[in-house]
Amino acid sequence: MATPETTELHVTESLDGARLDKATVELADGKLSRARVKKAIEAGEVRVNGRRRAKGSLVSKGDVITLESELTQDDAAAPEPGAPLVVRFESPAVVVVDKPAGQPTAPLRPGETGTLANAIVGHYPETAGVGYAPREPGLLHRLDTDTSGLVVVARDRETFEELKDALKDGRIEKRYLLVCASDGLADDGTIAFPLASHPKDQRRVLACVHPRDVMRNAPRPASTTYRVVRRAGDYALVEADVSKALRHQIRAHFAAIEHPLVGDVLYGGPTVPGLARHALHASRVTFHGDPALAFDVESELPAELAALVPAGET
Repeated sequence: MATPETTELHVTESLDGARLDKATVELADGKLSRARVKKAIEAGEVRVNGRRRAKGSLVSKGDVITLESELTQDDAAAPEPGAPLVVRFESPAVVVVDKPAGQPTAPLRPGETGTLANAIVGHYPETAGVGYAPREPGLLHRLDTDTSGLVVVARDRETFEELKDALKDGRIEKRYLLVCASDGLADDGTIAFPLASHPKDQRRVLACVHPRDVMRNAPRPASTTYRVVRRAGDYALVEADVSKALRHQIRAHFAAIEHPLVGDVLYGGPTVPGLARHALHASRVTFHGDPALAFDVESELPAELAALVPAGET
């Protein structure tokens, strides 16, 4: 049996004059899956200020975009109680799990299994119905398939809403470890190029380095602060801090400064024999708000990435 779901999105100043389909995808990021948004757009289930509009029409600051869709049982992530799940932290309200590289965070198709979401709802059934969408049980945020590391899971709706607001406000600290070329990389710095959906390749995002890119693509603000942990041979191990990470933010930012991540072929990174992933690991998540919800969790750099920058070498 289907049940209706309505999501309201408010057009920001940065998206004033943008196409409806582009604005909807940008505003829904982190609230709904990109697949669901695109499906709603194609099905004509999007309204602006209560009226149906063509996906190519333009929106203005202050417009309210409404997505109407039907959810069915098939939309929910199927529980897999026997699936492996590495739990780094557990409280009555929150679980922090460690996702391996190569595992999708959530299913893209009805009935898909083997994702982190399937394992979460299998081990923690109370997360069903919690989160942005039925296929993302309790998931506060997502990681790319080839990114490893920590993911925060809320065990009830009240916790999810509180942590969602904290994430939006930048009060949840997220740190990553990455490996990129060492030559020419400053010991520390901040990369602040705004990001937009790539106009020619949906697999990527565009770091708007030039003013013309900003004018054409209505990007969202993004800031990545980093410091080099150590250098070894041709590579550097880098810690990056992004409290409000956008899709592919770290990958696109380091590519924009001509230091794409090792193994990140999509963004021009160098390949390494035997490495079947990009060198990015979500290493720490911290929240010091409500004591009942607080956590500070770390995850060690996976062996295949640590081998690229062995300690003691220069």
